[in-house]
Amino acid sequence: MARAGRFAVGAAVLAGAVLVAPLVTISPALAHAPCGTTGSNKDNSGTSKTIKAADGARQRSGSSTSCAINGIAYPSHTVDYYCYTYANDGHYWTYLRNVTTGVMGWVRHDLLTDDGADYGC
Repeated sequence: MARAGRFAVGAAVLAGAVLVAPLVTISPALAHAPCGTTGSNKDNSGTSKTIKAADGARQRSGSSTSCAINGIAYPSHTVDYYCYTYANDGHYWTYLRNVTTGVMGWVRHDLLTDDGADYGC
C-alpha cells in the first residue's frame, strides 16, 4: 500500500525529448515515536481491521521493540488505526486502539492484515 509522500515520478523536457525518471522511493524523515508517545486519530477508515500475527501483536508504548508492551492484540480482536510513523528500525508502525480491550499502542505494519494506517502521525 502506498503511503503519501513515499513515491515520486519525475519528468523533464530536454531539447524536445521527454526524459522520465524511474520510480523512486522517497523515505520520509525518520519519525520514530519514542517510548511513551501517542498518535493522533487521523485515519477514520473504521474499526474492522484485524491482526494477522497468529500469536498476537504486541502493542507498544512507542515505535520500537525496546518500548514497553501496553497489551497484545489478537487476531480475534478488532482494532482502530490512528496514524503511522516510520521508525529508525526500517519499519512502519501504526498507532492503534484495540477496540476489544481498549488498549492503545504502536504495532508494526507487518503484523496487521492490511498494512496499517493510511495517514502519517
